[in-house]
Amino acid sequence: MVMPESSERHRTASRRANQPPTRPQLGARVPLKRLLRVASVACGIQFGWALQLSLLTPYIQELGIPHAWSSLIWLCGPLSGLFVQPLVGHMSDRCTSRYGRRRPFIVAGALSIVLAVLIIGHSADLGWLLGDRGDVRPRAIGFFVFGFWILDVANNLTQGPCRALLADLTGKDHRRNRVANAYFSLFMAIGNVFGYATGSFSGWCKILPFTLTSACSVNCANLKSAFLIDVVFIAITTYLSVSAAQEISLDSSGRSSLVVEDGMGQSSHASEAFLWELFHTFRHFSGYIWVILLVTSLTWVAWFPFILFDTDWMGREIYGGKPNEGQNYSSGVRMGAFGLMFNSVVLGITSLLMEKLCRKWGAGFVWGISNIFMALCFLSILVVTYVANNMGYIGHELPPNSIVSAALIIFALLGVPLAITYSIPYAMISSRVESLQLGQGLSAGVLNLAIVIPQGVLLY
Repeated sequence: MVMPESSERHRTASRRANQPPTRPQLGARVPLKRLLRVASVACGIQFGWALQLSLLTPYIQELGIPHAWSSLIWLCGPLSGLFVQPLVGHMSDRCTSRYGRRRPFIVAGALSIVLAVLIIGHSADLGWLLGDRGDVRPRAIGFFVFGFWILDVANNLTQGPCRALLADLTGKDHRRNRVANAYFSLFMAIGNVFGYATGSFSGWCKILPFTLTSACSVNCANLKSAFLIDVVFIAITTYLSVSAAQEISLDSSGRSSLVVEDGMGQSSHASEAFLWELFHTFRHFSGYIWVILLVTSLTWVAWFPFILFDTDWMGREIYGGKPNEGQNYSSGVRMGAFGLMFNSVVLGITSLLMEKLCRKWGAGFVWGISNIFMALCFLSILVVTYVANNMGYIGHELPPNSIVSAALIIFALLGVPLAITYSIPYAMISSRVESLQLGQGLSAGVLNLAIVIPQGVLLY
């Protein structure tokens, strides 16, 4: 029996309406060169992130915040990650902008990062204009905390859509998805190298003398100069990324933003409450996905204290200094940033070898071995700290070269497991959620929940 043409068109339209949002370039194999350009935005993001990690914990203590309270300022990272990442992922999965689903969020995040680093870099000047004087500068601290929290939100706003865009462009090709995430990790390493190198250099105030003001001393001027350089990096890499993506908007693709989850037997509309949809997805995760989330959480429980206090540890435990008391602490912080630069070089090399390692031994095995290696490196930090505290030089002279070299070697070696942590879990979760027909943005947000929840617990 021949079906009427109008009935057939109606059925075809219904099937299209019930399909997931289209992936841009779904029918085309995106060249690796284009994936490389799209991933380049990670360089600009990570440049600022490296400055934040290496310089801001020491800087907030120079503004007058006690060391014991400094970690509370970092609480914004887990809080914003808990809500911003999944929410932005959810919204970008359903964005109908003519510029695409991911690019509007990447651009908005980049502009927010620029605003945040300008506020942070000029916080001492703004506090001075409002009457700050003396060692404790409450107004400068207020501006700093405001800019710091914007920066954390902006980082979370940008990174999720970046990874989701790479997943969109690689589609169901899991090998190319691993390559794309390795590119992302490589550019994170490049951004880290430039960021930590910038943070370890103490002469920016001479190159940019206008950064020195009555309120802003040499250390402050170097920080301000570094963030001005970051603005240039963000502008260049964001342009390279969004101009290479060539997304197709949902409207122009002819498909609706309705997502049908065939494996669940239920449909999820864009108007559905976000939190309900987020927690609804947890019920349908396989045991494999739960293992990825659990291991990711435990891994970041170990990483977060190191990332937060690495340069501060070098200044206090290795160089025996304190903020605003002599030059030992500042020298240690710069040496810590120098060590993190080596960490990023190793991270970049590991990223280039990632695909070969995964093909030879499997992604899960490589991830597991890297976590064991990470634990051994952290144990080595405890050993170096014990030896340094019992050598008798602290408070009298600079640390011996052997202690500094040991600390730098540990920093560098940690680049191997960090590169794997930045890429393999995202590639594994992306391939596993494909069968659930979740949007890649929401999937990346769910993985980031596994990262930020233990961070919040540690800070609390």
